[in-house]
Amino acid sequence: MTITQPDLSVFETLESEVRSYCRGWPTVFDRAQGSRMFDEDGHSYLDFFAGAGSLNYGHNNPVLKRALIDYLERDSIVHGLDMSTTAKRAFLESFQNIILRPRDLPYKVMFPGPTGTNAVESALKLARKVKGRESIVSFTNAFHGMSLGSLAVTGNAFKRAGAGIPLVHGTPMPFDRYLEGTTPDFVWFERLLEDQGSGLNQPAAVIVETVQGEGGINVARAEWLRKLAEVCERWDMLLIVDDIQMGCGRTGAFFSFEEAGITPDIVTVSKSISGYGMPMALTLFKPELDIWEPGEHNGTFRGNNPAFVTAAAALETYWSDGPAMEKQTRARGEQVEEAFKAIVDENSGAIKEYRGRGLVWGMEFLDKARAGAIAKRAFELGLLIETSGPESEVVKLLPALTITADELDEGLRTLARAVRETA
Repeated sequence: MTITQPDLSVFETLESEVRSYCRGWPTVFDRAQGSRMFDEDGHSYLDFFAGAGSLNYGHNNPVLKRALIDYLERDSIVHGLDMSTTAKRAFLESFQNIILRPRDLPYKVMFPGPTGTNAVESALKLARKVKGRESIVSFTNAFHGMSLGSLAVTGNAFKRAGAGIPLVHGTPMPFDRYLEGTTPDFVWFERLLEDQGSGLNQPAAVIVETVQGEGGINVARAEWLRKLAEVCERWDMLLIVDDIQMGCGRTGAFFSFEEAGITPDIVTVSKSISGYGMPMALTLFKPELDIWEPGEHNGTFRGNNPAFVTAAAALETYWSDGPAMEKQTRARGEQVEEAFKAIVDENSGAIKEYRGRGLVWGMEFLDKARAGAIAKRAFELGLLIETSGPESEVVKLLPALTITADELDEGLRTLARAVRETA
């Protein structure tokens, strides 16, 4: 693909140096539909990024777009704070009937603000309020957001350093297989809890991702998650599952913890809950934890009503017919796994391992700089992929759940070519 030099001058002169994704994809995007994005010159890019997991149903999904346009054209409420609106009622009813009740989940629903880190901040605040304790346990290579409370339970040193102040009241523990099987699960954690001389204050809660997306696609085993839930119950700690990137069907089931058969005390949801890429987040928690005072946690943009509209449409369209979406996601995941096996066979000795669930996959390279080179070459070939891991050593695939088998095959072939051409 021949790419002409786009005019990036205003971005380079006016926009902050903090910008990142645009550096890896140096073009000006103009349109998008489904799993494809198009730049100003009409070049097509197959999107295996999906708005960092915010576009599980693709760009400008026609069903969701129609619902949104119809809503706006009748001068419906757009900004509603936490006022009761028809759009919020429709979403809550759909979420209760399609998602919560069939799974026997008792959760109350809180709208904490528009972003994932808002959901995490409210979850941490609620856990501390309920238990009357400050300490929160998180895990190695975790990522929970960029605001201060979320950074305190995030593992990445680069992101933590950006806080500019001490990040306190968070204690990291080894994630599943972090110690490569040399130590039984939770031995260190429970030893610290039971030892009065350990220096670990009794935690209010534990926060965990079932699959660490930014941390390198580290997949927790179902049995590890079940044991974690048991440890939390035994030691009177709340279990918070951060399902911001891995929820809404990314791993197969609507919630990523369903496979483990656990019921977390608190769940954070964002990214693809709106279905259309619009800001929206939820904090879900068991009813007995709902001890908030009115207005104790709020935010100006927690009532994004157009997002409620597309969220309800997404639930009705993709989750009301039982396991169809889950089965399709698992089938696409098997397609990715098969292609990854072939890439490993072709590049013997270059790849440490690959791992994933559903439609989130990562391939870790022994040469840590190789992943970035592959992503760069993939962009030149018309494929958008990102890297993850503490040293960006993992090529990360996050395509839309609605991607066709042919589109997925096309992207996987392009990835294989990018790996081959960066050897």
